[in-house]
Amino acid sequence: MSSDRISKHEYYLGIAKEVARRSTCFRRSIGAIIIRDDQIISTGYVGAPRKTRDSFEHGECLRDKLDIPHGQRYELCRSVHAEQNAIINAARAGVSLMGGDMYIYGTIHGKPEPINAFPCFICKKMLLNCGLGRIICSTSDGKMKIFRVSQWAKDWQENDIIDDTHQYG
Repeated sequence: MSSDRISKHEYYLGIAKEVARRSTCFRRSIGAIIIRDDQIISTGYVGAPRKTRDSFEHGECLRDKLDIPHGQRYELCRSVHAEQNAIINAARAGVSLMGGDMYIYGTIHGKPEPINAFPCFICKKMLLNCGLGRIICSTSDGKMKIFRVSQWAKDWQENDIIDDTHQYG
């Protein structure tokens, strides 16, 4: 007898996919969840800082308005990245991330197909510092890519951050 039971990775990426539906970005819908000891300890999605107006409320993407290409000049975006929000939400709740895993799922806003939801350099630096062990990301082929945060540190010690090959944008 066969089972239709999904794997833990599929389960957690599916939850990150639902979290992504809360995103308030015209370009991308990204959701992130942090798991430690097989329990969800934090979630985050792309969205404006608390108590500020998001891009949907403004009716436009500021980076589109300024003709800024994808993957550049994140400091001019109204939104906080999903990875950052998941880390921030854990801090607000006083929850340690040490040894946890982050699952990230992304799509182009309004389209159902997954994208390579790899963290940008800013998020990677935060993920290195917050103590997570693995980052599991959706990919455009419908599978997933698993990164070991310790490997990023090793690679950057040897090659420097600029040589990184798996990044968003």
